[in-house]
Amino acid sequence: MSDLASAVSASGTQLAAGTGLDLSWPQQVTVIVLCAVTAFISHKALAVFNDGVRPFMLDFIQGRTTRSATTAVSFGLSAGFIFGLGAPMALSSGVLNPWLVFLPTDILGLLSPKKWLAPLLGAAWGAVVVYGLNGANEVAHDLPVDFLTAMQQMSTPILFLFTLFPVLAITKQFGRKWGAVAGVVELVLVVATMKLWPNMFAGALAMAVGVLLLIGLAVRKDLAQRKADRAEAAARGESAASTQDEAPEDDPMASLFSASAARLRRHLPLFMLLGAGVCLLAQMHIFGGGEATSFLIAKGHISEAAQVDFYRVFGFIPLIATTALASGAYGIAGFTLVYPIGYLMPNPVLAVIVGAAVFAVEVLALSYIGKVLGKLPSVRDSSEHLRNAITDSLHLAILFGSLMAANAMGAGLGILIVGGLYLLNEAMGRPVVRMAAAPAAVIVGGVLLNILYWLDLFTPVKG
Repeated sequence: MSDLASAVSASGTQLAAGTGLDLSWPQQVTVIVLCAVTAFISHKALAVFNDGVRPFMLDFIQGRTTRSATTAVSFGLSAGFIFGLGAPMALSSGVLNPWLVFLPTDILGLLSPKKWLAPLLGAAWGAVVVYGLNGANEVAHDLPVDFLTAMQQMSTPILFLFTLFPVLAITKQFGRKWGAVAGVVELVLVVATMKLWPNMFAGALAMAVGVLLLIGLAVRKDLAQRKADRAEAAARGESAASTQDEAPEDDPMASLFSASAARLRRHLPLFMLLGAGVCLLAQMHIFGGGEATSFLIAKGHISEAAQVDFYRVFGFIPLIATTALASGAYGIAGFTLVYPIGYLMPNPVLAVIVGAAVFAVEVLALSYIGKVLGKLPSVRDSSEHLRNAITDSLHLAILFGSLMAANAMGAGLGILIVGGLYLLNEAMGRPVVRMAAAPAAVIVGGVLLNILYWLDLFTPVKG
């Protein structure tokens, strides 16, 4: 395995795995069938990928809102990610991602008025991804201003700035002192990794230590609080166990959580099929669960990609578990554990078996996970801080990488156009979500630069 630090340096933008989307026929069939399955599951309101849509699903399931209204919500919350982030990331890295594969099937499944039509619409989208995206990729690379190759510049800031998300989460939850400690530890580990283990992704060890430190601090705080609660209860002559575990028998939230968990368990075979499909797609190494993961897989760094997506799981388990129990709709990728597990599976058959088993365990354990999270408030808070930290670090990384891409394809004029479009989006109240605005601006800027070239008003940057 080549040195990742040099592979993602500013001077080496070519991805090791290339950026073509020319999939083999088993890969094509897997994508198309999985899109059909996810659209069908979305139609039945059993699962959606967009975490922002899931809270709206309860009203739809209970008949308080219409299918068309729910579809409009899904489209409004997903369109920017599909066209502004999912498509540009896939085109620039040559690796599929969940925003491109799963968000459209959320919409198409909810849109479909008939049960039989949903999988057909999903399969049609899968065919567009499989065949259309590769054609668009070839056309873009033949343009005088190759903005897709320029977008590979995004890999360096995404990979290295993403390393800092545990530091941000620790700082927000436990203050500047612990944040400074985490920052120094991560910097030392990055430098040591680059020096001592040049074949390892420089941020891998740093992220591991950062996430463990965050979880350790959260668990310590919760245990200390429980100890204080027991001491206070003992002082009052009460039973600590009864004080902490007692819940009203007519608690409406407990009743809702129980009904939602039972609804999901009734469709366990369908969820096992879904888990098998997602895990198989990850095992094929044509799919990455996140921005950093996509570039790592494109470079052939599979174990590092698994590590990165494994850390993301800690930020999403509480969110997915609580929204699933509250709404009755699960996540298309579950707790996303099938991503890192799939990357590491040695063959497709084992990936299918393990993926189905993982989803079965997740669905059956939902109620228990909800109860455990209810007793660990600091751990729940840590997951929220992790998600926010991931968003903040990636926002800066994607913005910086997009400006690097703009400079690569058009120098100062490219920066003016891409940066201007991003600022215009901010001034207009962000019609395109912030995370997707910069990559979308690179594509629009690339098209404009090609038009200027054809008008003989611009000369492409050499190299």
